[in-house]
Amino acid sequence: MLKQFQQKLITLLQLLLVITFIVFEELIWEQIAYPVYRYVHSLQILQKVERVLGRVNRYVVLVIFIVLLGSVELLGMYAGVLFLGGHILSGLLLYISKIPIAAFTFWMFRVTEEKLMRFGWFKWLYERLMGAIGWIKSLEIYRGTMAQVHTTKERIKIWIRTVKARYFSGESAFVSRLKRLYRGIKRILKR
Repeated sequence: MLKQFQQKLITLLQLLLVITFIVFEELIWEQIAYPVYRYVHSLQILQKVERVLGRVNRYVVLVIFIVLLGSVELLGMYAGVLFLGGHILSGLLLYISKIPIAAFTFWMFRVTEEKLMRFGWFKWLYERLMGAIGWIKSLEIYRGTMAQVHTTKERIKIWIRTVKARYFSGESAFVSRLKRLYRGIKRILKR
């Protein structure tokens, strides 16, 4: 009985961990942060910053990276506090506003990774973090959930294409009615 309870508790904890990871990876990173990261990475000025960071002492790079990462994490935690306190819009806006800083921090890590990895403790932490992510991704519950997420995404894409084709292609009856409604509202507002 106790073993069964332990197993269910472990499964529940794994599920919560997997869902949290998927939300951050699929929704926040893939849909919001990664496009911002790509944009940040493409900025001409950052190529100059990259050259400067290449000449900067590794201790300075470490301090800058830790300050940026700490700021991003504190903003995220405060956004969570706002969320839990019922200030959903404020929490959401704060979380969204930290994404460019997070993208810059990720970019900085990528361009200074060699310098940062010269710190033994930093490399050790990074390897443990990557190991934890690998462990999460190796869980059966993660693979099953991701398969379901991908199936759901495909269904949503098909549904969106169907709606577009049915209601917004060419001169469908729906589009014609919307145009008539728009022209009617426009005439009323001109009076």
